[in-house]
Amino acid sequence: MMDLLYPADPAPYYPKPSISRPGRQVIPKGEKVPLVEPGGLVYGQATREWCHGGSKALHPVVHLHIIDRFSRIYLQKRSLAKDFLPGYWDTAVGGHITYGERAEEALYREAAEELGLQAFNAHPIESYLYETDRERELILVYATVGHPCLNPDKGEVSEGKWWSLEELESVWDKEILTPNFQSEFLRIKDRLLALL
Repeated sequence: MMDLLYPADPAPYYPKPSISRPGRQVIPKGEKVPLVEPGGLVYGQATREWCHGGSKALHPVVHLHIIDRFSRIYLQKRSLAKDFLPGYWDTAVGGHITYGERAEEALYREAAEELGLQAFNAHPIESYLYETDRERELILVYATVGHPCLNPDKGEVSEGKWWSLEELESVWDKEILTPNFQSEFLRIKDRLLALL
């Protein structure tokens, strides 16, 4: 599995000044995410809001799938406060990599923030490009096997649930599961089950 390759000096901030945005380079406030090439080479940094605002700048995220010995998948229900797909069921853990972080650092940070999950073995599954009408992401997918005690953060996750494969099939394409989860699960289902 790939990781990010950062430059020796801090990467430049985006958006850069242009004809439509003349003037000095403004350093954006707030959390910065790395801007990457498809192979993981970091060439810049920007705010998450700019990346999601139609710039289509490729930025990395991590996903963690949790599967237990009974082939059940743990999913989180996105908080109703989320600006994108609130109330949909999604991958157990998902989040942006902060500029300067390695992929696994971000994975463990997000797992702790969203589910209170700290001790687990992360198995790298794959990385792929995912694009919607508002953004482009380089998704680094991991999985863990077990039935950990999870404590979802109510600001991030409204609830969590273990789903059997039959239960997932029964709600497939009914606007209950996020489109990203559905497409990703189809890509990795056999590799997830092979971990058991």
